[in-house]
Amino acid sequence: MIVFKPFKSTYLLLFFIFNIQLISVAQNIKPIFKNNLKQNAKLKTGAQRTALYVPFLKNKKIAVVSNHTSVIYSTKDSIFEVFPGENEVYFDDIRHHNTHLVDSLLSLDLSIKKVFAPEHGFRGKIDAGEVVKDGFDAKTGLPIISLYGKNKKPSAKQLDQIDIVVFDIQDVGTRFYTYISTLHYVLEACAEAGIPVLILDRPNPNGHYIDGPVLELEYKSFVGMHQVPIVYGMTIGEYGKMINGEGWLKNEIQCDLKVIPLANYLHSFSVSLPIKPSPNLPNDTSINLYPSLCFFEGTNVSVGRGTEMQFQVYGSPFLKPGDFMFTPTPNEGAKYPKHNAKICFGEDLRTKEMLHRLDLSYLISAYKQNTSKEFFNDFFTKLAGTKKIQQQLELGLSENEIRKSWEEDLKAFKIIREKYLLYD
Repeated sequence: MIVFKPFKSTYLLLFFIFNIQLISVAQNIKPIFKNNLKQNAKLKTGAQRTALYVPFLKNKKIAVVSNHTSVIYSTKDSIFEVFPGENEVYFDDIRHHNTHLVDSLLSLDLSIKKVFAPEHGFRGKIDAGEVVKDGFDAKTGLPIISLYGKNKKPSAKQLDQIDIVVFDIQDVGTRFYTYISTLHYVLEACAEAGIPVLILDRPNPNGHYIDGPVLELEYKSFVGMHQVPIVYGMTIGEYGKMINGEGWLKNEIQCDLKVIPLANYLHSFSVSLPIKPSPNLPNDTSINLYPSLCFFEGTNVSVGRGTEMQFQVYGSPFLKPGDFMFTPTPNEGAKYPKHNAKICFGEDLRTKEMLHRLDLSYLISAYKQNTSKEFFNDFFTKLAGTKKIQQQLELGLSENEIRKSWEEDLKAFKIIREKYLLYD
C-alpha cells in the first residue's frame, strides 16, 4: 500500500507538481507518437521491391534502360523517412550499401543482355547536350547503347532477341528534363517490336505541385514532347502510363506496360535525393529551383554551370553589377560553360525557401536588367513550349498576368493526369 505523506517543503511540492505535468504531457503525446510511427513507414522505390518484379524476369533475355541513379538502396537502413507532421522525406546517404540495379539482377542469375543509356550516359558524368557514345561497361562487360545522340529510339535490331525491357531512372518531374523523352521512345520502340516494358517507379522531387504553360505541339522537341505543363506532378511510372494511355506514341500504338509502384508514397512528400540525377543538379535546392531557372538556358544568362552552385544562382555580364557575382570555369558537367572566365552579376538563391510553384520573378528581373541587344535565343521557345512567355515579357506583363494565361490549360491537364495516378 502506498501512503502519501504531507509535503514538508514547498520545493518538494513544486517538484511533484512539475513531474505530474510532465506525465500528463507525455500521456497526451503518446497517441500522436503512435500516429507518427505509421506515418514514418519506409518509402520504397520500385527497384527495392524485387519480389514484385523478379518473377517477370526469370528465363527472359533482358535489356535495361538505366543510369547512375538506378540503384537499389539497402533495406538495412532507413532509406526514405517522412518527418513527423511535415510531409518531408529524405534518403540516408549511405552509398556503400547501395547496389546498382544491373549488378543486382546479374547477382540473381538473370540474363541481362544490354543496357540503354540516356542523356549524361550510364555513369551520369557527361555534359548536358553532349553526345553519349556506345561502348561497354567496364565492370560487367555489358554493351552500352546510347539513346542520346543520333539514336534516341532503340532500333528493331537493337531490340532483337530481347524479351523484356526494364526502365529505371530517377526523374525530376519537369517537362524539359529529357529522361521522359527517352521513356517515350523506349515505349514506342517496344510497342512496335511487341516487347513488354517494366518501369520501376521512383519518387518525384517536384511532385508536390503542377505549374507552367502546357506545351503547344508546334514546338515539340526532345526537351518537350507532350502536351503537359512544365511541372506535371507525376512519378515517371505514372507519366509512362499517361504516354501510353493518351495515344501519344506513333500511330497511337500501345505498349505492354507494367509499373512496379513505390510503397508508402504521396505526391505531397518533399523528397531529398542522395544521388544527383544529373551533373548540374547537385542538391535539393538545385532540383527545386530547376523548373524556374531552366528558362535561362534559352537566354544570355548563366545558371551557374561551371561553378559549384549550378541551378542555385543566375547571372550574366549583361546584368546590373551588385553584391553577388561569380565566374564560370570548366568543371565536371560543364566543359564549355556559358560566359566562361567572365564575371557574371546576378542573384544567389541558395538560402531561398522551397518553391511550391514556378517563380518567374528571376526571369522577369533579368530581362528588365539586360543591357545586351539579344536576351533570348531559339532554345527559349523550345524550353517554354510556347512563344507566349517571350512575347509576354517583351510586352512588360507582370508575373500574375503571365500565370493567368496558362490557368485554363492547367485545369484541362489535371483532368487527364487524374486518370493515371498511382498515388494520392
